[in-house]
Amino acid sequence: MQQKHRPTGHPDERGRYEIRLTGHLDARWAARFDGLAMRHEADGTTVLAGLIADQAALHGLLQRVRDLGIPLVSVNRADLDLERGPGTQAQVSRRSR
Repeated sequence: MQQKHRPTGHPDERGRYEIRLTGHLDARWAARFDGLAMRHEADGTTVLAGLIADQAALHGLLQRVRDLGIPLVSVNRADLDLERGPGTQAQVSRRSR
């Protein structure tokens, strides 16, 4: 089944994101993630949250996660969820096992 993707805004537009990673990362990792807030969730994941300047910065951050070998669970643009209303999500997800 093909899924159509619609533009969500200008690629240079900053946005609030939540990036969920597998495992509880130690606080020393926070400096590597451009000042994003880091919180540990009860499900064993770490969430990096905050404003990201643009799509280029987001892709750079995701490349850093990849290069560090940290399994990525999901990327959510949190401010889009508020605009779209309840029950909708702009999400890219990849489950690792």
